[in-house]
Amino acid sequence: MKKGMILMLGLCLILIAAALPVVSSCDTTEEMYTVCITQIATHPDLDNNRQGIIDGMAEMGYVEGENVEFVIRNPEGDMTTQATIAEYFVSLNPDIIQAITTPSAQTVVAAAEGTDIVIIFSSVTDPVTAGLVPSWTEAGATVTGVSDWFEMPPQIELILSVMPDVQVLGIAYNAGEVNAAVQAEEFKAAAADFGLTVVEATAASTADVYAAGMSLVGRCDAVWIPTCNTVGGVGIESIIQVGEENGLPVFGSALGMISTGLVGGCSVDYYWVGVQAGYMAARILDGEDIADILPIKAAVSTIVYPAAALRMGITIPQSVIDAADLVLED
Repeated sequence: MKKGMILMLGLCLILIAAALPVVSSCDTTEEMYTVCITQIATHPDLDNNRQGIIDGMAEMGYVEGENVEFVIRNPEGDMTTQATIAEYFVSLNPDIIQAITTPSAQTVVAAAEGTDIVIIFSSVTDPVTAGLVPSWTEAGATVTGVSDWFEMPPQIELILSVMPDVQVLGIAYNAGEVNAAVQAEEFKAAAADFGLTVVEATAASTADVYAAGMSLVGRCDAVWIPTCNTVGGVGIESIIQVGEENGLPVFGSALGMISTGLVGGCSVDYYWVGVQAGYMAARILDGEDIADILPIKAAVSTIVYPAAALRMGITIPQSVIDAADLVLED
């Protein structure tokens, strides 16, 4: 009888234990955050920007697969697809959306209107004109980020140091891209201060880039390309072809396009831009108020590519090569 009671008591204890909530190591696992990333197209500078975001967040303790999941989409220049991606991201209600380039950021901000989703832009030339933030010294209610803005005089000074006899400069860009249009206006204003004339050629799509480049042949002494996703991105090979076939030197404004085969230019470090955007994301996840995370601008470096210059019919002076921050080689 006593033995039976002990067995019954043991059975009751087992049943009670089974009914209690189970406490395991899973309960102490870190929260998993979702960060969506989109860039307008595949391009070395934009790819570096994206990797910088991931590395910057990891440096701050937000590591992919451990406590953060990245959802990455690329529309490859198609704005309809970009809009669809933006809507998809918003439907996920992520902790943060990272939008690389002006068109990507604009579509994401439009799609997220009325929500409290935090959006961090990067490689956006003028976030104020693009309507992303109220001013350079203020974050938006849910938006802040890192600009690839640079001043125009150093761009022109570099061109003149390589080609001191230049009188007319050409610009090729997509007038429909706010970032490129703003730079074109700034470039024209700066060129006037140097006593130079500027002529323009616009390309609405990558299919128009070669024709735009050819329209500048015979009209200018050299060409400058802003950080335009159409001309300076997928279409850059067409501009290089025009430059090499017609002895028309082409300068650029981003390392990725210059390294493809341009004479040189002044460029920001797009990996650095991405890292800073990653830091901003980490600060948000750490609980910091977005109002305290102001938009910032990147530093600029001078780049020359002597072999590319030769292919376009000119030689970069040794003094310019010696003074450059980065000299590219074949």
